[in-house]
Amino acid sequence: MTKKKVVEFPSEKDLPKKAQENDSEVEEINVDVPADETEPSEEVEAPETDDSAKITELNQEVRKLTKANEELEDRFLRSQAEMQNIQTRQKKEMATSLKYASQSFAKSILPAIDNLERALEYEVDDEASIQLKKGVQMTFDSLVAAFADEGITEINPVNEQFDPNEHQAVQTVPASDEHAADTVVQVFQKGYRYKNRVIRPAMVVVAQ
Repeated sequence: MTKKKVVEFPSEKDLPKKAQENDSEVEEINVDVPADETEPSEEVEAPETDDSAKITELNQEVRKLTKANEELEDRFLRSQAEMQNIQTRQKKEMATSLKYASQSFAKSILPAIDNLERALEYEVDDEASIQLKKGVQMTFDSLVAAFADEGITEINPVNEQFDPNEHQAVQTVPASDEHAADTVVQVFQKGYRYKNRVIRPAMVVVAQ
């Protein structure tokens, strides 16, 4: 007959003592944990700068440059306008000069026409004088035609309303039933007009 082996279990009183003995046998293990995983990172403050002062200075410089640019643009536009005005005036003056290029020459010819016209007023009866008068008439007609081609026309305002822009009153006579007031009664000397410009007013007698 076999004998049973009896196993003894520790009592409750012995448990704390055993645990203490086991604890003393366990080696303490320290684990190094990175600091950034365990401790909160501290914010790094940026160094103080004068950025705001620099921005203000740059804004002021931009405003100065903008103002200077506007002044230059205004000067440029004014210069362009002035150049256009000068060109326009020059074109007008040139056109006027070309338009009235013959005015001085025409004025110098007018006395000759006046003399031819006076010669034609004389009455002649002999054959030689008649032929001479015909030649004068042909010369006068040629000059008048040449004047007409150049835009020169005569001013002969008999029985017309007096116009101080085209007529020069050298004498006045009382108005009558035949000649109303401010009417040209007689023309002493014809006037001439070059295109739309009077180069010599007519010398007239006016009823008043």
